[in-house]
Amino acid sequence: MAIADALLAELEQEAQTTRRVLERVPQAHLSWKPHPKSMSLGQLALHVATVPGNVAEIAAMDALREPPAFVQPEATSAAELVPALTASVTKARQHLGGLDDEAMGKTWRLMSGGREVMAMPRAAFARAVMLNHWYHHRGQLLVYLRLLNLSVPSVYGPTADENPFM
Repeated sequence: MAIADALLAELEQEAQTTRRVLERVPQAHLSWKPHPKSMSLGQLALHVATVPGNVAEIAAMDALREPPAFVQPEATSAAELVPALTASVTKARQHLGGLDDEAMGKTWRLMSGGREVMAMPRAAFARAVMLNHWYHHRGQLLVYLRLLNLSVPSVYGPTADENPFM
């Protein structure tokens, strides 16, 4: 299996789980924050919904001349989250789906002010930022749901609210 195909297969599998998490985000709490320095629930949820496509788009480039601004917009409605995830997964497929192993092995670079601040194989960047970074924020989102006393879906096993094995 090609590297990009393996990453995209994992993305598709994890998108199903992420969809279940995003479906739990309540409209009434989109502006809620667990701490003043934290993203709001609506910002975090929209970030989780859009990470794969946005990162895949960047990963398909050979280099990024400047780091992104990292401005996190807040979802205006909970209803936009699952469609945003669907569009993001489609976008990831479009950007990475045509890349062969040679392209995935080429060095991807992040520049800032004309100097290189990060360089790694494109496949490693996609793994670290499109997937691992995504999982990190999805985990944060699960904590937000718990802090709001909402039902937490199963991700990799049982939660206090769901047991997929029973």
